[in-house]
Amino acid sequence: RILKKVRRKIRNKQSAQDSRRRKKEYLDGLESRAAACSAQNQELRKKVQELEKLNGSLLRQLQALITRTSNKAAQTGTCVLV
Repeated sequence: RILKKVRRKIRNKQSAQDSRRRKKEYLDGLESRAAACSAQNQELRKKVQELEKLNGSLLRQLQALITRTSNKAAQTGTCVLV
């Protein structure tokens, strides 16, 4: 009976150690995933800024083209149907 009690305590101790080890591995995995996501987030923020700059530049070019073409007199053309 005492032997049974001792064996149970040993099993419980081993189980608790395993549980703590698994928890630590899980937390380490979460921390590494969080770091990776943070780095990816930074890269994506940079890309968004670059694309916003490019978008603004293209928008200004488009507005300049529209202004240039609207200032020209409208050309009339003749269409011939054969």
